[in-house]
Amino acid sequence: MNTRTPIQILIFSAVFLGIVVGFGGGYIFGKGSSKDAAGVVNFTEFEKVFSKKPTFELLQEGVKVIRSKYVASSEITEENLIYGAMEGMLKSLGDPYSVFFPPKEAKIFEENVQGSFDGIGAEIGMRNEVLTVISPLKDSPAEHAGLRAGDKIITIDAKETKSLTLDRAVAMIRGQKGSKVTLKVGREGVKNEIEVTIVRDTIRIPNLKFEKKKDDIAYIALYQFTESASKDFEDAVGEILQSGAKRIILDLRNNPGGYLDVSVDIAGWFLKQNELVVTEDHRGKGANRTYTTHGTGVLEGYPLVILINKGSASASEILAGALRDQRDIKLIGEKSFGKGSVQELTSLFDRSSIKITIAKWLTPKGISIEDNGLTPDVSIDMSEDEFDKNGDIQLAKAIEVVKGL
Repeated sequence: MNTRTPIQILIFSAVFLGIVVGFGGGYIFGKGSSKDAAGVVNFTEFEKVFSKKPTFELLQEGVKVIRSKYVASSEITEENLIYGAMEGMLKSLGDPYSVFFPPKEAKIFEENVQGSFDGIGAEIGMRNEVLTVISPLKDSPAEHAGLRAGDKIITIDAKETKSLTLDRAVAMIRGQKGSKVTLKVGREGVKNEIEVTIVRDTIRIPNLKFEKKKDDIAYIALYQFTESASKDFEDAVGEILQSGAKRIILDLRNNPGGYLDVSVDIAGWFLKQNELVVTEDHRGKGANRTYTTHGTGVLEGYPLVILINKGSASASEILAGALRDQRDIKLIGEKSFGKGSVQELTSLFDRSSIKITIAKWLTPKGISIEDNGLTPDVSIDMSEDEFDKNGDIQLAKAIEVVKGL
């Protein structure tokens, strides 16, 4: 989840290296190995050594081994070793959203957070340790090239993604306007891998679309939670009030999220003041923080349904979860992505940085979005083939349901 101003904290960070000791063929024990007279390894002596907890001395010892024994040690710098250890330390957390950025990558990341950038226009995340498309943004190069929510990215310009961190993969996919990137993806229901070549562009995506449908139904498709989305949604509310619409469909499909406070702002149109939208759960690392509505609640009395799918993530899950918990609003479509964690960016003394997960999002009823995603009340799967044959059956179902409210 993005915040308006990343927190910059100067810290001193400790790093460590792990040493794996093997027994059996192919391993050489030097003069320091402990053996009895018969040449058998004395495990008692090893237990004395390895019963000790790792300390900073282990890092120093590891560096000495690399310096003295590694065949290409002259090509290794202290910087390589420390940054490699930092990356490994963050990776050991098992959290794809907690990562280390060396100085150059840290600068790129901060620029991308603060402003616009060229790229393909798709939100990327990790699902079961696999690089996955959360959603191609509306009218983006990714959408036009045929990339879909749920596609598993296997290679980026022929480089396998297995060993890549999420942010490093995103950096590889982004690039200068007019340049190309080729992704090989796996898609559910498709036997062979698909190769997609995308021409990068400057991403300019509308925040939302308003349309009045028959039977006095107001339809709002919200594509993302940018800073300007609050004002755009306010304008849409004005159109709803003037249109004479009596019911609302809020479409959050393929909305990858954005700013938390924008999600809270929009929730305020549908809920009374001071109603809980989401809780930031720090799991005992600090006091939990709650976010409540502060809007007019002018749309509170309107019958409402919400469309979601596997491309709905982060801020869109927060909004949908809050409205279901607080107003028993029905969710229609597919299970959401499940991106429900909070990251904080910490700057280090050498201009490198750590982006680390500090909390999880909980809906008003205490349900963890990260662990579960949101399961729709009315489940409607829709493939591209089904859409081509039968149209938007999820939207059709939403119209049917909201007419009955």
